[in-house]
Amino acid sequence: MARASRRTPAAAEPILHHAARIEDAYHAFREKRARRRGRVATVIPYAGYGGAGWIRVLCRVLLTAPGATADEELGTANRNVRGWRSFTSVPVDDVTVIVTAGGQEFRVKAGRGGVVDARIDVDLPAGWNTIQIRTDESDDVEAPVHVVDPNQRFGLLSDIDDTVMVTALPRPFLAAWNTFVLNEHARRPVAGMAVLYERLVRAHPGAPVIYLSTGAWNVAPTLTRFLSRNLYPSGALLLTDWGPTHDRWFRSGRDHKHSSLRRIAAEFPDIRWLLVGDDGQHDEELYGDFLREHESSVSAVCIRQLSPGEAVLAGGRSERDGNGEGVSVPWLSAPDGAGLVKQLEHLTLLPESKEL
Repeated sequence: MARASRRTPAAAEPILHHAARIEDAYHAFREKRARRRGRVATVIPYAGYGGAGWIRVLCRVLLTAPGATADEELGTANRNVRGWRSFTSVPVDDVTVIVTAGGQEFRVKAGRGGVVDARIDVDLPAGWNTIQIRTDESDDVEAPVHVVDPNQRFGLLSDIDDTVMVTALPRPFLAAWNTFVLNEHARRPVAGMAVLYERLVRAHPGAPVIYLSTGAWNVAPTLTRFLSRNLYPSGALLLTDWGPTHDRWFRSGRDHKHSSLRRIAAEFPDIRWLLVGDDGQHDEELYGDFLREHESSVSAVCIRQLSPGEAVLAGGRSERDGNGEGVSVPWLSAPDGAGLVKQLEHLTLLPESKEL
């Protein structure tokens, strides 16, 4: 009698959370309808960054009318657009995206929610570069990429919500109002922070600037325009995809920030980062944990103190619980950018100046 041969079982794919299955089915239904109307897969580019021999490409693939620009599709060509328009677009999963950089073409795949976050091995000169991204159905779009000089030793990494822009994000109702309803021109910048960041960039030419937030990629165009309009220095945005993951109802913003900080420390082991956040969420705890793991990767921590009214809207202040203690890295705090400037002027990170 013949003996059955044993086969090595294939690695099991992760079981999707039922919320993720519902979301995937909903997107598939919307994509099918949009395809019938002649919509094509188009790239919405975001700013990326890189180092010697590699770049990190960030973009999103949506279904748009043929020939429509990103602003036209998302409704952002109208300056009075409300935030909800960013969440009505149809993302395309598992589509091939062609990246042209350094005279070479690279093919990568979009993930869930149409998000592309890919590391590509290519040599580009230090400084700001322009790459082209497209799908098989659309024309090239340009995306900026900041390649960090190998000799650079300083970088700026900043939170967004309640650090550079007042949002009161932790409260669910207010978060929904700010995200879906509020006109982007009504969002208020934090006093003095743009001046602080600009002075830091001038004091450290070529320094990378990265904005790390728990916000969704849907609002990346809105955040980019807000930062530009309020004169914040250009930099890459690291956001999260909207909706459930394969194992939970909602993505963990804290996990996103934790993993992003660790990845950046590994990508740029010789850079010491100035970490900027606020005391209304978990920035102090996150930065404190990161300090204990990667003290050599941090030059200083700056915490923006919320006003009493902002703290109430944000659900209170975080408890420091000894964050920053036991390490030699400066831990600074002030209610605005001007207060942080005065403290940083006592450090070599920011030369003294009469300008505010």
